[in-house]
Amino acid sequence: MLLRRVTGLLLLLLTTSAFFMPAASAGLISTKDEISIGRSVGKQLEEKYGVVDDPALQERVTRIGMNMVAVSDRSNLPYSFKVLNSKEINAMAAPGGYIYIFQGLVDYMQSDDELAGVIGHEIGHVVKRHTVRQMEKSLGLSLLFGVVFGDRGVMLQNLAYNAIMAGHSRSDEREADYLGFTHSFKAGYNPYSMLLGLYKLSELDQKYHYDLFSDHPEGKARIALVQKQLREAGIEPLVVLDEDGKTARVVDGEWQLPPIYATLNGYKPLLRAYFVAGNLYRLRELSDYSSDKYILDTDGTNFTVYYDDRKIITVTPEDAAAQSMSVQELANLHIDTLRNWQPKQLLDQNKIKK
Repeated sequence: MLLRRVTGLLLLLLTTSAFFMPAASAGLISTKDEISIGRSVGKQLEEKYGVVDDPALQERVTRIGMNMVAVSDRSNLPYSFKVLNSKEINAMAAPGGYIYIFQGLVDYMQSDDELAGVIGHEIGHVVKRHTVRQMEKSLGLSLLFGVVFGDRGVMLQNLAYNAIMAGHSRSDEREADYLGFTHSFKAGYNPYSMLLGLYKLSELDQKYHYDLFSDHPEGKARIALVQKQLREAGIEPLVVLDEDGKTARVVDGEWQLPPIYATLNGYKPLLRAYFVAGNLYRLRELSDYSSDKYILDTDGTNFTVYYDDRKIITVTPEDAAAQSMSVQELANLHIDTLRNWQPKQLLDQNKIKK
């Protein structure tokens, strides 16, 4: 009799699931469940890798993350940002806002801007509930059987952990890339932050396999898509790569800075140019912009151009040698060129005044 009842129950579950899955699976995991699952998965990750014992580093990553949480569409979650003790170049977002950055990634992404792009990407996975949606699709009969025969909490935790380790779909990664751009941009970081992160990861992908960027052809497509999104958002100045594939230029209409030929601290000309272009974009937002505020500073070897206290570009002996100039001469050329730059917002304001 018991066997007959169990068999009948199984048949009922199978029949019901045929009609209501996967539509019924959507929304099965509440925000409360999501937070609980994320907390449990986070503990698993911390036990597996360990958390880096560096309060200053943890504070830095948390500060960058919370700056972007504030401008995200799910700022009400109990976000947590921690650096895991692993040399892997990777990052993971558990449901509910529990985000983990690997030590290897922090070491590789040297600036706050680069980290902001990657962390903003991970926040994007949380905002769009990518892992949760993946879990809900996978639940089906497993959830129905779990509710009846097993521990639902343990099952959901295992599903979440396995989903995170398996990685996200291409469409989810592209959506997170876009949010990496929007989150970092809205939070005041370099608008090219997400693109900088993707370029740096693409350089590693030539030799190594990393979960963040493991599919090289798809990686190129992701870079192209973010470039398109930047153009559509009207982010200028632009960065142009010469036909030699090495020389990079920062261009704003007919105006442009001297070309960048040399690598600095591992940053190729293209990446250096994106940093400069992003720095200049932020100047366009200033209501009191003045061309008189550009200044030069030197450490005895390199010259750095600042706008007030904002770093714009560093000029090196290698840069100068490529243009048959002294470092001081090239730095002065940058200053003169920047003082002749008219940010487009100012041009538009002048037109309105007329």
